[in-house]
Amino acid sequence: MPRNQEVMWPRLVANKILRKRLGSSNFVADFPSHKETLLEIPSLDQPSLSPKTIFSHHKDTHNYRIFVTTWNVGGVAPHEGLDMEDLLDTGSTACDIYVLGFQEIVPLSASNVLGSENSKIFTKWNSLIREALNKKIRCRDKVQLSNEDGKSSIENSIPGQDFRCIISKQMVGILISVWVRSYLRPYIRHPSVSCIGCGIMGCLGNKGSVSVRFRLHETSFCFVCSHLSSGGREGDEKLRNSNVSEIFSRTSFPRGPSHDLPRKILDHDRVILLGDLNYRISLPESTVRLLVDTREWNGLLEHDQLRMELMNGEFEGWHEGSITFPPTYKYRPNSDVYYGCFHQSKKGEKKRAPAWCDRIIWYGKGLKQHVYNRGEEKFSDHRPVKALFTAEVAVLHSMKQFQSFFLSDRFDRITSQLEIPSSADDFLCKGRSSFQI
Repeated sequence: MPRNQEVMWPRLVANKILRKRLGSSNFVADFPSHKETLLEIPSLDQPSLSPKTIFSHHKDTHNYRIFVTTWNVGGVAPHEGLDMEDLLDTGSTACDIYVLGFQEIVPLSASNVLGSENSKIFTKWNSLIREALNKKIRCRDKVQLSNEDGKSSIENSIPGQDFRCIISKQMVGILISVWVRSYLRPYIRHPSVSCIGCGIMGCLGNKGSVSVRFRLHETSFCFVCSHLSSGGREGDEKLRNSNVSEIFSRTSFPRGPSHDLPRKILDHDRVILLGDLNYRISLPESTVRLLVDTREWNGLLEHDQLRMELMNGEFEGWHEGSITFPPTYKYRPNSDVYYGCFHQSKKGEKKRAPAWCDRIIWYGKGLKQHVYNRGEEKFSDHRPVKALFTAEVAVLHSMKQFQSFFLSDRFDRITSQLEIPSSADDFLCKGRSSFQI
């Protein structure tokens, strides 16, 4: 081995171990994370911006639709013709936020685990997501308007409906990407990420989690994309439980400039965990395969390791929707055949019993799940899983919303459209340079 490589590998290992991303703003987004926008300020044509509401102090609750998906792509790079539309399909329901989690976007080789992230694959996945999401918008919002002679047309698109990326972060093979309609972007604050490695040496990123958080209006969200320890032998579930404990204890976010933001995962208002959690079915392999062949999902789920943890274990207090779809692992790529079936198995190859490794669960109140199923993309040994939620979000109407306007050059444009009483005029003019709430 060349001398420079002998030096390089220990340095890479040290960097991976010592590099801490807790509460980091080191992520990719369509908007600079350091640039604060004027948030919580509705447009001037909205009823909420009126003399009757500008000085009031109350909260409304808005419901937003959130699409969540997880997919272990088995280290296979997306090909040019990959159609993401089936994965992102929500039927006739239009969503406001899309959260996509992937595992093994690169092979978990030593060079990928110890080296720098492969930005080429990362960028490719985000490009496919952007194209698919905004293609749906263009197709739905396109309006053909013809003039009297029918020779010309105009395409109109509803403003603010296109999707923009607010957070995208990779750790080795784990990738999470969050997209919102552009009209929501002014109301999103404090995006942050926290990466926890639970793999080799208990700290490298071949296994672990990438958590992202942000505040939408007055409600904090946390999405945790995880890839837990594998293994179908008795006792391997304890390694997964240990990963979960590490993720919950070590994940941390900054408290923010006002020190009022949640630091830990479970402190957030709305929490969703997604990923290849790798929990298996505690039954003999032959029994599992027989029940899969007869589609007796309830019989299998009674012995599902994650369901046991949800009832009384590491995930106590978490929720999961009803599973009515076949196990998502382990398939032969580009087929509908489970790995290790007797008529397809090769001599000497390991047999892995089917299992629901890929899951989406949530914690706390304010989330309602409407859809929980799987996709049928076949180029990986896993099938993707997707869910559709409605999230309750608190929207605050108060004087605090307008503080930044009082201190900005845009204040005059606002006050010119408001009928503010003279006493209030005097107060604002006298105190503008030192206005505090």
